[in-house]
Order: sequence, then structure tokens, then C-alpha cells
Amino acid sequence: MNVDLPVSAWISITSFGSVGVMGPVALIVAAWLALGYRWKYACAWLALLGAASGLVALSKIAFIGWGIGLRNLDFTGISGHALMSTAVLPVAIFVALLPARAAVRALGVAAGLLLGVWVGVSRVVLDAHSISEVVAGCALGALVALAFVRIAWRAESGRLAPTPVAASLAAVVVALHGVPVPTQHWITEIALGLSGHERPYVRASWKAKLYRAPERRTELQPEQRAAA
Repeated sequence: MNVDLPVSAWISITSFGSVGVMGPVALIVAAWLALGYRWKYACAWLALLGAASGLVALSKIAFIGWGIGLRNLDFTGISGHALMSTAVLPVAIFVALLPARAAVRALGVAAGLLLGVWVGVSRVVLDAHSISEVVAGCALGALVALAFVRIAWRAESGRLAPTPVAASLAAVVVALHGVPVPTQHWITEIALGLSGHERPYVRASWKAKLYRAPERRTELQPEQRAAA
């Protein structure tokens, strides 16, 4: 997928959707909800995001460990960047704008969704994910965001001023942008540990149907260790 922007710009855009950025932002959002509104909103937000993140992890583990995916859709797992950006950004803007009028809040949520989709597009441009994987991530993230917005839409307004909320969220984004978090490595280790395979399934050979399932890890017998 070709879009007329330099690669460095797309890398910068995609970095906004990393767990290292969106994870802390999600926690700050939960903290503001708990401090300025009600604990139930913070719990609902974390529960929705946690459940969706679990689905992403399971889809990736299924492919990496067992080669479970959809070849005709080039689908090997839900995009985590697409999920996190389309879930967290709209909710972060919504929480900052809770004291504002309903129309302003709605515009903020829409802007957050568009920004999240833009991060998803970057994943396709950089060949990190297929279109189907990004669409799945954006759809799941939007579902999480809109579900939470519906839950908290009638939250008592005026408890928090928009400025400190927005400033804290922006500070976290700026401070953590580009900081690497090896989530893919962790997921791969979990997948290999659960499946017992020595190496992960990879997209290219899986799509070409050339990939042979790796043998399971086995413990060497004493005489085999001696021979080795």
C-alpha cells in the first residue's frame, strides 16, 4: 500500500499506537475517571480494553503457535496498534471533553476514531499487518470506545477541567512516543511455550503453504545428552 508520505513519517505515526504509549494513556484515563467521576467508569473502561486486548493476544498466539489464521484474507492476528489507537484515543479525548457540550464530545470522539484509523493505515503502509488485520483491529477498537462512551455519556459534568486532563494525556504521549516495548517477543515466547514448538509460524511460508509444522520440543534422554 503506497501513500505519499516518507517512511519516517509513517514510523512516527505508527509509534503512537504502541502499547508503550497507549497503555499508559489508558491508565491515566482510568485514573482521571476514578478521581473525577466514579470508580465504576474506570473499571468499565479497563474491563472493555482488557477484554479486547486479550482477544488480540489470543489471535496472535493461535497463529504463532499453531498456524491458525485465514489465508484467503491474509489474516494472522488482530492488529494491536489498530485496536489500541482506535480504542484509547477516542476515549481519552472524550474524558477530557466530558464537561463540554454533547456536540463537542461527539466531535472529539469522531476525531479520536479518525486518528486511530490513521495509525491503522500506517501498519499497512509499513507492511506490519494486512488490511484484514487492521480492519479487525480498528473495528474492535471502535467497538470498545463507543461502548464505553455510551456507558459514560451521562456522567456528571464539571467534575474535572479539560485542561489538566488533556495536558496530562499529552505529556504521557510525548514522553513515551518511540519507546520500544517488546510485546511481539513476549507473545511469541508464550505461543511457543504453549504449543511446544521450537519456532513460530511466519506469514510468508504460511501463505505459500510451504510451512511444515515444527517438531515439538522434547527432553533429551541421558544417553542422548552424553552423545551430544
